[in-house]
Amino acid sequence: MKEDYPSFLTRESKPFDPINLAHKTEEIISKGNSKKYTKFYCAGVYGGISTGYTIGCCLRCVFCWVDWSRDFPLKTGQFFTPQEVFENLVRNARKKGVNKIRISGGEPTLCPEHLLSFLNLIDSIPFLFILETNGILFGHDPDYVNRLKKCRNIHVRVSLKAGSPEGFEKRTGARGEFYVLPFKAVEYLNRAGISFHVAAMTDSRLMPQAERNMLLSRLGSVGYQDYLEEEICDPYSTAVKRLEKAGFKIW
Repeated sequence: MKEDYPSFLTRESKPFDPINLAHKTEEIISKGNSKKYTKFYCAGVYGGISTGYTIGCCLRCVFCWVDWSRDFPLKTGQFFTPQEVFENLVRNARKKGVNKIRISGGEPTLCPEHLLSFLNLIDSIPFLFILETNGILFGHDPDYVNRLKKCRNIHVRVSLKAGSPEGFEKRTGARGEFYVLPFKAVEYLNRAGISFHVAAMTDSRLMPQAERNMLLSRLGSVGYQDYLEEEICDPYSTAVKRLEKAGFKIW
């Protein structure tokens, strides 16, 4: 891995530009219109869902549960075309009798053309696609959001990491000025009329109450008044290690 490519956060980590990191990661995890995945399986969340586990992300959240492929994408994964991803997800869904599919693990919005090509296939089946995202790329490029409007069978879950620039920088590693991008993503999704909801890592061991209030206020200012899925940091082995390396003690 190149020396300027950040892995997990440490006490010495320097804040980075998440858009720049997104581009660097895309260079590693894409080949033509193919993208790296590690596995395809069915999970119990959402009442049962067929999942493609992709790798790489543009944030370095200290509470992230994802395996080490997030931090070291060069070392793992195989390339799959959008058609191959589609076929794997549908095959597993039908085998398990579920009607929802998703891409999880890393950040699904990396490699936009791969995702959009995949989404072009979704309307041919009676399955709901749940798109989980940190909102960084959507907030950076409203046109990316608008291109989702062609897909009918989609619901987006935007996961907020912080309610302030300081909290964002401390817990994601990205420079604080970029904390507005996920909120912009919420604004753009709302404006585009796309089905979505917001989640947030508001665990009080990580986010002070004052910052949670700031997050709620910011959501209101961009026009979001719906359900907020508040997340708790679970002690996954990767999350425990990442928190430890970054100097957090919550257990």
